[in-house]
Amino acid sequence: MATAPKPIIVIKKKVSHGGHHGGAWKVAYADFVTAMMALFIVLWLMNTSKPIKEAVAGYFNDPAGTSNNVGGNGKGPAEGAGQGPVDSLTVSKDDMSKLKDELQDAIHRVQSLKMLNNQIEMTVTSEGLRIELMESEKGTFFDSGSPDVNGSGRDTLIALAKELGKVPNKISIEGHTDSIPLARHGGEYGNWELSVDRANAARRLMQENGLRPDQVTQVRGFADQRLRKPNAPTDPSNRRISVIVQYVPQDSAGSPPSSDSNPSSKDSHP
Repeated sequence: MATAPKPIIVIKKKVSHGGHHGGAWKVAYADFVTAMMALFIVLWLMNTSKPIKEAVAGYFNDPAGTSNNVGGNGKGPAEGAGQGPVDSLTVSKDDMSKLKDELQDAIHRVQSLKMLNNQIEMTVTSEGLRIELMESEKGTFFDSGSPDVNGSGRDTLIALAKELGKVPNKISIEGHTDSIPLARHGGEYGNWELSVDRANAARRLMQENGLRPDQVTQVRGFADQRLRKPNAPTDPSNRRISVIVQYVPQDSAGSPPSSDSNPSSKDSHP
């Protein structure tokens, strides 16, 4: 008998050219691109101004901005960053404390102000660094009942202006009086007018001696409506000029009215 033919068996092998490395090259390429991006960021930071470096460092230390309750304004650095003051940067409370120490040192260096140190108070608040120039029975910053700055007032405001002109922050200036009625020019000039005029006089002097022309955003007069010592409304310390170094510049649209629109009131005599 004839034997049956044997079946022919064909074996096919699949050859995979990528089998030895798969997608590993993609991971390596992604790592390379990430490293290059990090390098360019570092090179950019090395060329930026000190305020930007501090802002970036502050973000990495506290990305949510919750430790100091300080946040940004949603805008990037102002155009021309690194070439001058940057108005849109947020300044932390730690930075304000350092600025406070620097201002106190600057005032202590002025010989004529050593007797007035207890009349100059600096406090870090939610609005910024508040600098209070308070009068006393023995020491004043303005001539009595007048918006004219005296010698001590000039020295103090000039010392502050020279230091504050170096920082990028905006400034607001307030005038306050005590509750002793002031009547001048037939009652047409009272404490409202005086508080605004004194704040404006401080602004002019500070802009002439260090502050940038666009640095002051607000000049406000409160007469005796915000007494420092409500239980002692006639106390001399209620008569004061407040200079506020703001965390974030305020919108100019929210600026208070000028002195012409402040109502007259018989309230205080500085």
